[in-house]
Amino acid sequence: MRAAFIEQLGPAQNIRYGEVPVPVPGPTDVLVDVLAVSANPVDTFVRSGVFRTPVSFPFVIGRDLVGRVAWAGPGATGFAGGDLVWCNSLGHGGRQGAAAELAVVPADRLYHLPAGVDPVTAVAVVHPAATAYLGLFTHGRLRAGETVLVAGAAGNVGSALVTLAVEAGARVLATAAARDAEYCRSLGAAAVLDYRDPELAARIRESAPLGVDVHVDTSGEHDLAGAVDLLAPRGRIVLLAGARSRPELPVGPLYMKDCSIRGFVISHATSGELAEAAVTVNRLLATHRLRPRAVEELPLSAAADVHQRLEEGELHGRRAVLCPAPLPTSPDRPTSTER
Repeated sequence: MRAAFIEQLGPAQNIRYGEVPVPVPGPTDVLVDVLAVSANPVDTFVRSGVFRTPVSFPFVIGRDLVGRVAWAGPGATGFAGGDLVWCNSLGHGGRQGAAAELAVVPADRLYHLPAGVDPVTAVAVVHPAATAYLGLFTHGRLRAGETVLVAGAAGNVGSALVTLAVEAGARVLATAAARDAEYCRSLGAAAVLDYRDPELAARIRESAPLGVDVHVDTSGEHDLAGAVDLLAPRGRIVLLAGARSRPELPVGPLYMKDCSIRGFVISHATSGELAEAAVTVNRLLATHRLRPRAVEELPLSAAADVHQRLEEGELHGRRAVLCPAPLPTSPDRPTSTER
């Protein structure tokens, strides 16, 4: 079968497109005919070696897929040939990746795709949405009626954070570039503030005079002094980006306000946590509440170029989706031809 793979860790140029052996599923695995694979920043961390995880070479890259069940092992109950399914946790932890014509998925990491949902649209959002769910609820303990600040709200994870928080009954303050303000409002943000505003902290305090209950910054810059200052008593900061960040932590104000900080890497999520997130992701997919802003659909052979563009920051507001074969167009699929 054809796949995008590497034979050693390193730069995007290490990605090759060619033949690799067909994977052999075990009794609790499902063999999936891959329809679409999304490209995530975390994929570049694995490929480059920034995120250390067991890999065996040749190593097929990619984490997320939507596909159709080709074969289900006797222990993979609940799956049958032809089922449309998705997964967002391949390509790390000793598992081969998704960027291939066929992929083996452990049954406890595979979920049915709701009827009528476009595969490209779905694969573009399942990873950011699961990240948002785990960040907000598993680690951030967000509850209805609380106020959450989402910094970088127009990005892939940021927009999912806004959508899920609003859907859960929270009040969302979003920071983004001025050009993205209307988009963030369309997701349900109660207030959208320009992150370049020199008076940003004062604007946030005006919008949340009692403080912010959950603070999530998708940029990875982590101004912890500013974040702690904005927190309400018992507020929580969730760190989910910035692998090389080394900010200073104002310990005194943090503990005097009874606040906390949680680090969160979705690659460490258990299969149970991912399955819990998948329930909400599927519910919002089925009602079309989860949608990517724009999708750029590309052949699987473009994987090296896509990784390079991800690392250079060229995909702002867009999701790159790699397809082993062209898929029929869907009226529900937001597309982008911008390069």
